[in-house]
Amino acid sequence: MNYLNEDIDSLNEKLAQGSLSAEKLAQDTVANIKKTDDQLNAWITVQEDAKPAADLDFAKNKLAGIPIAIKDNIITDGVKTTAASHILDNYIPVYDATVIERLKKAQATFVGKTNMDEFAMGSSTEHSYFGATHNPWNLDKVPGGSSGGSAVAVASGQVVAALGSDTGGSIRQPAAFNGIFGIKPTYGRVSRWGLIAFGSSLDEIGVMSKRAKSAAEVLNVIAGSDEHDSTLSTREVPDFTQFIGQDVKGLRVAVVKEYMDAVDGEMRKVIQAQIDALENAGAIISEVSLPLTKYVVPDYYIIASSEASSNLQRYDGIRYGYRAEDTKNLLDVYVKSRSEGFGTEVKRRIMLGSFALSAGSYDRFFRQAAKVRTLICDEFDEIFANNDVMVGPTTTEPAFDIGSEISDPIKMYNNDILTISANLAGIPAASVPAGLVDGMPVGLQIMAKRFDEGSIFKTADFIERTNKFYEKTPAGMED
Repeated sequence: MNYLNEDIDSLNEKLAQGSLSAEKLAQDTVANIKKTDDQLNAWITVQEDAKPAADLDFAKNKLAGIPIAIKDNIITDGVKTTAASHILDNYIPVYDATVIERLKKAQATFVGKTNMDEFAMGSSTEHSYFGATHNPWNLDKVPGGSSGGSAVAVASGQVVAALGSDTGGSIRQPAAFNGIFGIKPTYGRVSRWGLIAFGSSLDEIGVMSKRAKSAAEVLNVIAGSDEHDSTLSTREVPDFTQFIGQDVKGLRVAVVKEYMDAVDGEMRKVIQAQIDALENAGAIISEVSLPLTKYVVPDYYIIASSEASSNLQRYDGIRYGYRAEDTKNLLDVYVKSRSEGFGTEVKRRIMLGSFALSAGSYDRFFRQAAKVRTLICDEFDEIFANNDVMVGPTTTEPAFDIGSEISDPIKMYNNDILTISANLAGIPAASVPAGLVDGMPVGLQIMAKRFDEGSIFKTADFIERTNKFYEKTPAGMED
């Protein structure tokens, strides 16, 4: 069985009516993953003995018995969690991340852990110790990253929803490349307890699914205050599904000039068609400018790499993780374990971050980057004073060929130019399918002010109902 024509509501209804059992659903899900994943490589660990919780309450819990995929940088008790790195390739945690605890309480079923760029550092899911993941729309194309495995698992119908993480666009970019919905909530909305850290002031756990409503149902479960994460907001979490089906008349939509100027040809036409649909439905469209967009890539890579160099210093071959053999002394253990355990992209970012934080460079690079980040936040606040959402393309191009950009890190970093700003500002953002260009999906990005995920769900649901992209499926993925 695949989920190409299902959402959480339709599965919940079948389970509640008894036309489908949770046990058979779990078994069929695993069987379908094993059948299709040879060509996709979307999973690092598949739990072949996946079983639903006991005493499922389908009326109380929409996620009861629903198989959910988990990105492999989210800690799961007793299940291997690798962050797609050799240095953690045999790490089995002894506790659950907060989001996993909450999904278990909601009686979701876990079927395994999905592939990703090592430690979430990448935009193509080619930087994985376990090999590259392939885009189901064209197996020669990348799925985006770093949450490429989760995106492919949803887009190919292996699961109906998945968790990903987003540090600079790692949910939205693969969502756009695979023709699904993906949301990064406000920084502080979802607990990071149990998320293997990359950039602590940027990392967020979010949801990927074919339909915005399914993502809203998962976000309802995982959002909210947590004593383990002091950066989390204590404000009340609304029922995000209440925004599904709402009218967009009067919605103030700002179109970002710099984002639209980043695309041309057919891709611009596809994005503009979604904006025109909003205007025809009564939304108030205006053009805004984010002139600091040209600085976001260098700003992000100084801040994110600096935080990564600090967070990853714990992997030293002593406390846990991979330890090199044939070492002569303690320093040799550190150097060999990290040299052999980390991949090329992770080493590059550790070196970049260590340099930016060094005594002679801190004021010149990190301090300046922090100041630019504050200016970027101010720029967003000024625009959201008069607008409900900002929109534009999620990416500058559709999915590119596997291997075509991996040897050019600067080109790869520039792929994130349209998604990074939301992480620097800590605002919620999502990508919803806009259409196809040359047979590959492209996404419309929707951003809103902090803790206003509701406006994003309202806008995304309208786009879904208008273009009905969810009816399109990658060829060859059907049963």
